[in-house]
Amino acid sequence: MINQYPLWKNLAIVLVLLVGIIYALPNIYGEDPALQITSARAGKLDASLAGTVTATLEDAGIAYRNTESDDQQILVRFNDTGAQLKAMDFIKAGVGSQYVVALNLAPATPEWLQSLNALPMYLGLDLRGGVHFLMEVDMDAATGKAIEGYAGDARSLLRGEKIRYLTIRAENDALRIMFRSPEDRERANSLLGDELPGLMLDRIDAESGEVGLYIRPSEQELRDIRKFALQQNIMTLRNRVNELGVAEPVIQQQGTQRIVVQLPGVQDTARAKRIIGATATLEYRAVDTEHDIETALAGKVPAGSKLYYDRNGSPVLLKKRVIVTGDQIINAGAGFDQQSGTPNVTVMLDAKGARKMLAFTKESVGKPMAVVFIENKTQVQMVDGKPVRSTKKIEEVVSVATIRDVFSKRFQTTGLDSPQEAHELALVLRSGALAAPVEIIEERTIGPSMGKENIEQGFKSVVIGFCAVLIFMAIYYRVFGLVANLALTVNLVLIVAVLSLLQATLTLPGIAGIVLTVGMAVDANVLIFERIREELRNGNSPQASIQAGYEKAFSTIADANITTLIAAIVLLSFGTGPIKGFAVTLSIGIMTSMFTAIMGTRAVINLIYGRRRVASLMI
Repeated sequence: MINQYPLWKNLAIVLVLLVGIIYALPNIYGEDPALQITSARAGKLDASLAGTVTATLEDAGIAYRNTESDDQQILVRFNDTGAQLKAMDFIKAGVGSQYVVALNLAPATPEWLQSLNALPMYLGLDLRGGVHFLMEVDMDAATGKAIEGYAGDARSLLRGEKIRYLTIRAENDALRIMFRSPEDRERANSLLGDELPGLMLDRIDAESGEVGLYIRPSEQELRDIRKFALQQNIMTLRNRVNELGVAEPVIQQQGTQRIVVQLPGVQDTARAKRIIGATATLEYRAVDTEHDIETALAGKVPAGSKLYYDRNGSPVLLKKRVIVTGDQIINAGAGFDQQSGTPNVTVMLDAKGARKMLAFTKESVGKPMAVVFIENKTQVQMVDGKPVRSTKKIEEVVSVATIRDVFSKRFQTTGLDSPQEAHELALVLRSGALAAPVEIIEERTIGPSMGKENIEQGFKSVVIGFCAVLIFMAIYYRVFGLVANLALTVNLVLIVAVLSLLQATLTLPGIAGIVLTVGMAVDANVLIFERIREELRNGNSPQASIQAGYEKAFSTIADANITTLIAAIVLLSFGTGPIKGFAVTLSIGIMTSMFTAIMGTRAVINLIYGRRRVASLMI
């Protein structure tokens, strides 16, 4: 018989179907309202925290379904959102500000599916509700800040080599340095060219006899400056969004100078804007080793000093005079000390901060220096059974290290316990302040009722379109139509499975892409079936007609789907937001429909007609 698949091909189709069913299953179990408790420093949780959380809920009389915990997070599941929201205020007050309590919708997926990493797909902002901000980074300010840094570097270098200059000033994204003589200019040109790589130097020869240099960043240097400003702002905003207590926020780059911040489940736009726009500061201070800390704890703090506490609650006596602040840090990264092999954090300061640090370290070798993190945090306290919010200024020492040598612009902070602590400290240093100002240029709020309505309407559109196609195909093409309906059902399962496997986000435009895919998937079968009918009318045998129908219609189907896939890829590459959501499901749907409409239906038709002689086809 000519219409038969080899065994391996049938097994491959069955395997794809089984995998698709397994990874689509988590989406039918739904989600539980939950609270997620994690450390504000992304560290391990205290072993007793789970008991504190359950005791707080029991004392407040709030029913919960169960708790799940490990050393990174605690997840408390509830039966309804009312209990979830009520419990959030009590737990926040019970665990303190050192933990982040986030609203979450936890998948109710069985453990055997979770063990296979089978998780439901995410719902987008338009389906879940929340707030959306489009923020634009002031790249001119970022460039100007870099130019100011270069000006300070140039002054320090020229003074160090005793090269006389008249003026140094910023001018049109460049530095203009004027000298007394061509000889001074040539010496400066050689020095700055070696010490400031990535900058372009042009000589100035004015008719008035003035001589000077133009120093401007190269195109690559400008791109690096802007890229760093954008990435640091994204990091800063991500840390600030954690204070909102939002699970699964979306903070991502859009274009070359914009940032999208999406906060599912948040309707309080004013609070979100306050926290996103808050300014966290950082200070380096000298440790007061001249006075007794026990005397300070007794209330007799020496003049010129101030009492602080570290993250573990241990007291530290520091000098009031600030060495440098966080806005003078231009970069920080975690690593390992080459000599001792212990974790460290490398910090880079701008010119102003470098000068101050150099002057301080010259006088303080062998003495300790502390890093103080300062931020305004919103706290919740229960007063007469009601949550009361207040703002508190948090000042804590995140690191104390001994100065081993004189340094200025770039230095290392050692004495850290673990690589994780080094990473956390570098994160704090980088995200203490925005690298460049940001402006909210677009703001949208989507309520939860709208999200629920979107889900219902989108689901109805898929069901109605799907059922209409099923009825038409069953009536018009009979047995072959039923086979196409089976393939169409499998196609939907595979689309959901791929979205879940990739942990992609389903949006309302994505649902529209699925509806369009339903029509395109059945269109391929219509072409095949009409070709089979034409072959039967020409007098060919049923088996030859089936083979000819699939073979001759393939090129037409492939052309149509490939051109549509190209359009979807273009939308995915150059589109933003909703357009990408549409393109993702359309691209996935095209590939799965090619599999189900051609290979899938052919396999079923072969099983029905391929092993026997038939006089006619029910088509």
